[in-house]
Amino acid sequence: MACIDPVRSGNPIIDCVSIFQKLPHSCSEKESLIMDIRKTVFIKEIITTDEMGNPCDLITRAAAMAIVRNPYAGIDQEDLSQLFDFGNQLGQSLTKEMVKMLDASPVCYGKAALVGSSGAMEHGAAVLHPRLGKPVREAVGGGKALMPSNHKVGTLGGSIDLPLGHKDEPWSFDHIDTMTLSVPDAPRADEIVLCIGISDGTRAHPRVGKGPSAT
Repeated sequence: MACIDPVRSGNPIIDCVSIFQKLPHSCSEKESLIMDIRKTVFIKEIITTDEMGNPCDLITRAAAMAIVRNPYAGIDQEDLSQLFDFGNQLGQSLTKEMVKMLDASPVCYGKAALVGSSGAMEHGAAVLHPRLGKPVREAVGGGKALMPSNHKVGTLGGSIDLPLGHKDEPWSFDHIDTMTLSVPDAPRADEIVLCIGISDGTRAHPRVGKGPSAT
């Protein structure tokens, strides 16, 4: 369903059309698309206790959210490789800034994408999976483990849960965590909110064991 953004159109009523336009030919035959970033939001969390007030080792978590125009909003496009490049560029620039925000070396990472209502969930997959991971791994050091991820289509001001996991030890239960992220004015119908998160510690006061049970 393609929705006209009331903020950009000046119309207070959202007009939805249940059809995706077909491009006459693949965008790969054209020149590369230029990434249009409306804004970038950075968040830093410093955690000193768990939810019950029990003190824990200092944990710093950082997240970056880039609000990017979706060039395929309302378009049924088969070749999404241009979005692969968006993910690669943002993986480099955002992660370098986040590493500076931590108090210690990063040990956890994760990624997520919230796609505006005129896009498709696959557009979120395209910015996250093919090319974003490599520059993130280079910035944090290591990265043997699969980068946890989440993507969905959402509404203006919607939230998304960004999963975190140990960058080298996928079975480290202590490091399996979540950051819930949102930007009040995003995503508009023709935008994607690309999110990356890193952390320098475990959850606060983890106590569920160090790995899978033997029984």
